[in-house]
Amino acid sequence: MRREFTKWLWAAISLLASTVVMTAVASEEERFDNAKARLEAGLSAMVGSAITIDRVSPTESEDLIEVSIVGGPVVYATRNGDFLLLNGDLLKVTPTSVSNLTEERRIMDRLSLIGDLDTNDMIVFSPLEPPKAHITVFTDITCGFCRKLHLEMDDFNRRGIEVRYLAFPRGGMASQGAKQLATAWCARNRESTLTSLKAGVEIPLNDCEGNPVAEHYALGNRLGVRGTPAIVTSDGQMIPGYRSASDIASLLGIE
Repeated sequence: MRREFTKWLWAAISLLASTVVMTAVASEEERFDNAKARLEAGLSAMVGSAITIDRVSPTESEDLIEVSIVGGPVVYATRNGDFLLLNGDLLKVTPTSVSNLTEERRIMDRLSLIGDLDTNDMIVFSPLEPPKAHITVFTDITCGFCRKLHLEMDDFNRRGIEVRYLAFPRGGMASQGAKQLATAWCARNRESTLTSLKAGVEIPLNDCEGNPVAEHYALGNRLGVRGTPAIVTSDGQMIPGYRSASDIASLLGIE
């Protein structure tokens, strides 16, 4: 009698355990399905076309899931799909949108750090009339696309855009570009000297004491500048590379 009762007890415990496991598995699968639906909806809204997730899998982290996007990369998200890690950035996901929290932090840093600079330490090209907007441009003398952007200075100013230059010698502070930038910043007429240097005019180098080139270069590195021109708008957006005056005006909403 005792033996039969023991068998029955163990059978009941096994059945209960399997039910708990099945419930836990079902619950996890349901949670993954919810995360998948949330991520698909949010990412589709972000890019403006349908994004399909092929697979959602657990990871060794209790907090993260692996997300395989059809025709795209494998990325990682929180288990409820509220947050997504993409290219090192933390994205907040809702069913209708995705916001880049890391980029929002970068924007705050750009506005704060650039805002702390004295415009007297910049080389500024201003419109004749009060400007409608301004951009801050990390520039280099030896950069072809920087020269191309500079050739459109009259167009920028005609559209009401003030261009504020910061120095960013791509080859580092020991480079020829750094010496040329220092020459522009040390000149009596900075704007004219910078324009001449960008046009390829040979000007005697002048690395005067107290010029801000090293400070600008350090700031650019801190803000993640990797090439020139790097354009920072008045609302903190960073635009890498050359953009025409008309493109910038359209972006700033002053067309």
